[in-house]
Amino acid sequence: MKETIHDYEDLLEMLDSLLREPTQFWDQFYSDREKGVPFFTNSPDENLVGYFENNLFRPGKVLELGCGPGRNAIFFAEKGCNINAVDLSQESLKWAEERAIEKNVSVNFIKENIFELDIEEGTYDIVYDSGCFHHIAPHRRMSYINLVKKALKPNGFFAITCFVQGGELGGAEISDWEVYRLQSLKGGLGYTEEKLRSIFKDFREIEIRKMKEIKQPNEVFGVSGLLTALFQKY
Repeated sequence: MKETIHDYEDLLEMLDSLLREPTQFWDQFYSDREKGVPFFTNSPDENLVGYFENNLFRPGKVLELGCGPGRNAIFFAEKGCNINAVDLSQESLKWAEERAIEKNVSVNFIKENIFELDIEEGTYDIVYDSGCFHHIAPHRRMSYINLVKKALKPNGFFAITCFVQGGELGGAEISDWEVYRLQSLKGGLGYTEEKLRSIFKDFREIEIRKMKEIKQPNEVFGVSGLLTALFQKY
């Protein structure tokens, strides 16, 4: 009976088992802090910095999905936000907590699958995702959108940073159907402006663009292989 599909949740779990990298994959990924992964830097995304500089974002309650080693969560905290930062990997959160202590800021780091979060409706002013969405399989996309909608207050902001389709950092150029034929996300799905606009059509679009390339090391992070997008809940 264990592998019998009774309902929609059983179907999602079965598809997850075919595609999702296990938690130990991400723990191993973050265990070597010296490898040359661009976003291992300790600087916030250039688009995020810009949202504050342009007064789009103000201090409030923030949910970050897939926070990794905490660089953006720490920036939110430095800006006076109450931040809940979620990740599956204990190794990434250990690193993030060390960084937060070094910066003397308070961040509530949560080890959890984002689809198992217990969120009260309309809790957050901002939902931020830098690098989580392109690892979300197509069958979980509706759950992801519903999570963001539930989390946000009316007129709350949702910002995302993800792989450009065919970009130098990744961004598989495959269709949603091909994901299941291959039983693989090919390291992360790639997106175009048009595809993001279509997927998040239930939100008000504020900006979709390529991330600015910024030579590292720097106080802000930016690479051209990523797309950035900012939406607002109706």
